[in-house]
Formats: sequence, C-alpha cells, structure tokens
Amino acid sequence: QVQLVESGGGLVQPGGSLSLSCAASGSIFRVNAMRWHRQAPGNQREWVATITDGGEAVYADSVQGRFTIYRDNAKNTVYLRMNSLKPEDTAVYYCSADVIPTGFNVNINYWGQGTQVTVSS
Repeated sequence: QVQLVESGGGLVQPGGSLSLSCAASGSIFRVNAMRWHRQAPGNQREWVATITDGGEAVYADSVQGRFTIYRDNAKNTVYLRMNSLKPEDTAVYYCSADVIPTGFNVNINYWGQGTQVTVSS
C-alpha cells in the first residue's frame, strides 16, 4: 500500500504566501513524477505543477512565476511554495505521484486526500 498525505493548507491574506507538503509512504520502490492539482468550488480539478524525479518542473500559466514546486527524494516528499496568492487561488489542493510499489514493475498513480487553501482578507 502507498499513501500520500498533504499538509500545510490554511487561510492567508491576498498577497501572502503559503507552503504545502505531500509525503508518500508505504511499500515504495521508486517515486517518479509528482504533481499538484487544485479544485475550486464549482470547478473541475485543474493541474498546477509537475516535477520529475530529476527535478525538472513545469507550471500552469495561472501560477507560473508565483508558485514553486520542489521535492526531497530522500523523503519521497513534494512541496509547493505559493507566493503572491490571489483569491482565485482558493481551492482544495491535491498531490499525486507516479509510484512503482515494491514488487511491481509499473507506475501506479496515487492521490492524496487534499488540503484546503483559502485566500481572503
């Protein structure tokens, strides 16, 4: 079994910053790409950022230049540093990861349970 657990959500004022983390645990052989997604009320879930196991990062246009995704491979953890937050960034943020579990030879996509980020004055 593999679990992803997010933490770090909360309430922040517009223009403020917040950091999220997501730790993968369980019977893991290898963690490949890790991603952040978000879903605002009434909207579809949208992709935010991806980081490869080699550290290459790509971002959605809506967060480019404000958000930074990074990871600690030794801890199987991905982070999202969010700066210059706007009310429209309010959403439940989810992480996902492509994981090769111990004893398998294929990538399986796992998701966390989500953490709420609210940007409001």
